[in-house]
Amino acid sequence: MALPIEDYALIGDRRTGALVGRNGSIDWLCLPRFDSAACFAGLLGTDEHGHWQLRPVGEHTSTRRYLDGSAVLETTFTAAGGTVTLTDLMPRGDGRADVVRQVRGVEGTVRMHHEWVVRFDYGAVVPWVRRQKVRGEEVITAIAGPDLLVLRGPRLPRADDHHHVDDFEVSEGDLLTFTTTWLPSHASLDEVAATDLREERLRDLVKRSVRDGAGWSDRCRGDVPHLDLVRRSLLTLRLLTDEETGGIVAAPTTSLPEDPGGSRNWDYRYCWLRDAALTIDSLVRGGYTDEAQLWRRWLLRAVAGDAASLQIMYAVDGARRLTEVELPHLPGYAGSTPVRIGNGAAVQRQLDVVGEVMVALESVRSATGQADRAAWALQRSLVEDLERGWREDDHGLWEIRGPRRRFTHSQVMVWAAFDRAVRAIETFDLPGPVQRWREVRDAVRAEVLEKGYDAERGTFVQHYDTREVDASLLVLPMVDFLPGDDPRILGTIRAVEEDLIRDGLVLRYRTDTGVDGLPGDEHPFLACSFWLVSAYARAGLADDAGKLFDRLCDLPNDVGLLPEEYDAHHGRMVGNFPQAFSHLALVRAAYDLADCTQVQGGRTR
Repeated sequence: MALPIEDYALIGDRRTGALVGRNGSIDWLCLPRFDSAACFAGLLGTDEHGHWQLRPVGEHTSTRRYLDGSAVLETTFTAAGGTVTLTDLMPRGDGRADVVRQVRGVEGTVRMHHEWVVRFDYGAVVPWVRRQKVRGEEVITAIAGPDLLVLRGPRLPRADDHHHVDDFEVSEGDLLTFTTTWLPSHASLDEVAATDLREERLRDLVKRSVRDGAGWSDRCRGDVPHLDLVRRSLLTLRLLTDEETGGIVAAPTTSLPEDPGGSRNWDYRYCWLRDAALTIDSLVRGGYTDEAQLWRRWLLRAVAGDAASLQIMYAVDGARRLTEVELPHLPGYAGSTPVRIGNGAAVQRQLDVVGEVMVALESVRSATGQADRAAWALQRSLVEDLERGWREDDHGLWEIRGPRRRFTHSQVMVWAAFDRAVRAIETFDLPGPVQRWREVRDAVRAEVLEKGYDAERGTFVQHYDTREVDASLLVLPMVDFLPGDDPRILGTIRAVEEDLIRDGLVLRYRTDTGVDGLPGDEHPFLACSFWLVSAYARAGLADDAGKLFDRLCDLPNDVGLLPEEYDAHHGRMVGNFPQAFSHLALVRAAYDLADCTQVQGGRTR
């Protein structure tokens, strides 16, 4: 049975990631990529849908941590007979994927339970499993269709009704290493058997993995509050970035519900241009420009072609067809159905996306002092297409499935797209119709100030046909549409505080208006609460920003990870996990708060 979301941690090789429970069970793993089919899918069903567990037999407790700020996870189990540690990692490989699990006896003797249940295609396919020898070593293989998994270790579990199980004792000083390796089903097993599993080599593998992650996270700008969480957030964003393609996924999971038992269950294992652009902006602020260059190259490949065919999201490799399909064989996390793969929002019209891309690429130019002319040719094409269609209604950044609207946030990001295009031409002498784009920029701004602002209440509104507010309006000062202390921004902050705060956290919008065309409710969206921190900071309200940021920094789980949403009433995490949008917003809020405190000092309203 799946655990509470907060009881999971992420390990990964920067091509995919696994969720490891505090009970030692890997309940979610897609191989070989984030958007591949899962071979362990117990997270969205039961143990019968695939999992890999190593834990003590009987009563025990567990604590866990990432080693030295890396992506290597260590879980310490304490049982009646003693203490053992379980170290989990996914070393970076070439053309294959490995999960390495080391069980080490620390004190006394502990009886351990080992269970390996492989189900390909999201728990739907029982593989052909057999025990065989490769170069004299006994291994267990599971094969079905295109996929092959190989389990190796000093003591292999035995077959038991389509499961593989074993109980064994671990005493102080013992070290047992198990690995599961994915290969294409047509590959030779000799490649797996050639990998050295001797203790010395494995100890070096763990050290290198720790050194890689810790060294990277130590490079970030350090003058921020809650530095450990900022570093963990940046490292999580790195883990969600495919190091080969440069694609940045929104989360490694699908269909973790926004409201347990409800139907707001979406597949986030894809690369939203918006989320990726905001991730890049956060990485650049943290000092990581190489990662920004990697994503820029992915962007050029993914959106190449006719700008009019721009999608708001793509597969990790840039593929465009993300057809949404339901999986009725999976009962869903906490009974939340349907379970979906693919995402129908890929074909939506979302005008804000070009703005986010332009803002992110400007931050790269500013950080590096260089303008890539190939990248500029793409940006110019995108802005020219936006020029033809900016007056259209759209689905907005929240991907509503109701009627299109003229969302204020979308139009502000249209303004940002033209503003950054004009800045690029003026600052870097890039070619483009600068005067025409200035005129469009000014026309968009005038329309937003006229139609997107409720003068009677003194706040910007969600869309032109409502008086409702939306948390996305907090972004306006972050893209320099208005100064953070402008009375219209301060009025918008007050309206958000009055209408959208539940249990001290910020909702995206009020679902009871029916604007999104979906049944049911949702919980506060964590990125929106971090946006409020940034809005406070940019308004010069450092004390308000600091207090809210401190509270939000109590919400990550014990290893520093955040979900999409948080149910404060029940004290639980909800939504896909870990969520890039939440982590990038945390990073952004930390730097906004640091800048505000250094420049202005604290003040209150």
